[in-house]
Parts: sequence; structure tokens; C-alpha cells
Amino acid sequence: MIEFREIDRHNFFDVIDLRVAEEQKAFVAPNVFSLAQAKAFPECECLAIYHDEMLVGFTMYCMDYEDKEYWIYRLMIDAKHQSKGYGKAAMEKLIERIKQDQEHKVIYLSFEPENHLAKGLYEKLGFEADGRVIDGEIVYKLAY
Repeated sequence: MIEFREIDRHNFFDVIDLRVAEEQKAFVAPNVFSLAQAKAFPECECLAIYHDEMLVGFTMYCMDYEDKEYWIYRLMIDAKHQSKGYGKAAMEKLIERIKQDQEHKVIYLSFEPENHLAKGLYEKLGFEADGRVIDGEIVYKLAY
């Protein structure tokens, strides 16, 4: 079962040691960068993704400072834990977490156009292109 845990002194180094597959490195920032970004952007929430007691990934989402909507900024599953359904399960759990805020009815995310695996996952979860490209990334939204 997938669960989210806070990142603290007990799992910090393990989280920054997580790595995507070599061919995916251009698609996601290193976790250490995301953790630093969250320090400068306190609206961002970073979470470790666990399957039972095993650390399998990392996610970061926030209420965007500029447009005041939820954005999923990062989702990564460690290379040795990919293709086991953890990414989809983590996204479903994260979507449910965000939906608890009843004042908002849309979730945004963006990804590199070449990241076909991410595109397929996001579309299976109901995300659709919203017509924007920001910093070279395609923006998708999930309205609920």
C-alpha cells in the first residue's frame, strides 16, 4: 500500500539518493533540488512515497503562489521500483489528498513533450491538455 511520509532527518538522505532511470533524467529535477526549492517556496509540500516500509519515490505539490491553484510539480519513482504501479498509485493518492480542499476544483501539472510515459499516465488519470506550454513543458489539468 502506498503512503506519504514527511521528509525529516530519518529519511532525508535516502530521499535525495533516489534516482530515475538514465533516460528519464532530463524529465525530472533531482530531489535535492526540489527540497531546496521548497525551502525557498514554502507553499510547496514535499513528501516521500513509501510502499509499506520501503521508500520508492518522491513528490512535491503546492498551491501555486501566482495563480492560486494546485500544481503537482514533481513525481518520481526510483528506477529500481518502476513498472510496479507505484507511480499511478501515488498519483491517485496525491489527487485525493488535493481534492480534500473543496475550495479548488482543478489540479495542474506540466511535463516535457518527450515524456510519453508521463503523458500516458496523466491521461489515464483524467488529465487533459489545457493548451498552454510553460518553459517548454506541456500543461495538463484535471478538473473535478
